[in-house]
Amino acid sequence: MEKNTILEIRNMNISFSQYQKGTKQTKLPVIRDLSLTVHQGEMVAVVGSSGSGKSLLAHGVMGILPYNAEMGGQILYCGEPLREKRICALRGKEIVMVPQSTSYLDPLMKVGTQICKGKKDPERKKKLDGIFRRYGLAEEVQEQYPFELSGGMTRRVMISTAMIEEPKLVIADEPTPGLHLKAAKRAMEHFRELADMGAGVLIITHDLELALETADRVLVFYAGYTLEDAKTEDFRQEKTLRHPYTKALWRAMPQNGFHYIDGVQPYVKDMPEGCPFAPRCEKCTEKCRGEIPYREVNGGYVRCVYDS
Repeated sequence: MEKNTILEIRNMNISFSQYQKGTKQTKLPVIRDLSLTVHQGEMVAVVGSSGSGKSLLAHGVMGILPYNAEMGGQILYCGEPLREKRICALRGKEIVMVPQSTSYLDPLMKVGTQICKGKKDPERKKKLDGIFRRYGLAEEVQEQYPFELSGGMTRRVMISTAMIEEPKLVIADEPTPGLHLKAAKRAMEHFRELADMGAGVLIITHDLELALETADRVLVFYAGYTLEDAKTEDFRQEKTLRHPYTKALWRAMPQNGFHYIDGVQPYVKDMPEGCPFAPRCEKCTEKCRGEIPYREVNGGYVRCVYDS
C-alpha cells in the first residue's frame, strides 16, 4: 500500500531580482522546473554541488526566501496547497527545518529554553531529557549557551529542535558539514529514525555516500534542475542509473575509482540552452540544446533525451 504523500512540489521555479547598470533590473532564474515528492515514512536526499540551488529549495518550502526572490509552481503539504498563511501556522510545529548554519540558535538563550520554546511544563521537560539521552547529550547541556557547545553538540541540539515537536515533515539543510565521519553518520541515522517514526524527511546534502547509506531515494540536482530521481539501490551499479551526470557522480565515488570530468557547473548568467550539463557531457548532440523532458525511465525519473 502506498503511503500518504507529505510533500509534493510541482514545477517549482525561483528567481532573484538584481539591479544592473543603475536602475535597470534583471531576473536571475536559480531553480527551474523542480518537481519532487516525499511520502510518509520516507527519507529523500537532494544531492548536488555547491551553487546548484539545493538550499533555496528548503527556504522556498519554509517560506523564508529573501525579499528579492520570486517563486512559482505549486507546493502541496498533505494534499493541500502550502500558501503563506498555512506555512506560518505550521512552521516549527508540523513542519520543521534543521538549518545549515548553527547561527540560527539564539546566542543569548540557554539551549533547553530554545528547544522547548520557553515552555516549562513537566511533560515537555521529560520529553527533552529523553531526546538528549538518545543523542548522547548530558542533561546539563540544557543549561548551557550555544557558544559553550562543540560543533557536533550544536548539530545534535539542532536535530533535537525537530524531535521535540513530533513533526510530519522535516527538512534538513546540509546537516553534516564540520562533523567527523562517525558523527556525520550518526546524524544521518537520527533523520532515518525520524522517517521510521512516520515523518517525511527531506535531506539536502552534497555528500552522496552518506545519503546512500540512509535515504530511500536520491534526487540529483545540477544548476537549478533536477536531472534524476532514483532509488538508492539504483546506485549499486552504474548501468542502473539514467543521467550522464549521475553516472559521473557514481564514478567519482572512492570505491568506484575517484574519476572526474572536466568543466564546472555553469553560472546562472551563463546557462546553455537545453540541458545544463551538455557542455560537459560526452553524449551531447544537437538534440541536447532543445527542450529536455523530465520523464519516467525504469522506475525512476530523468531529464535527458537519451535512454541510459
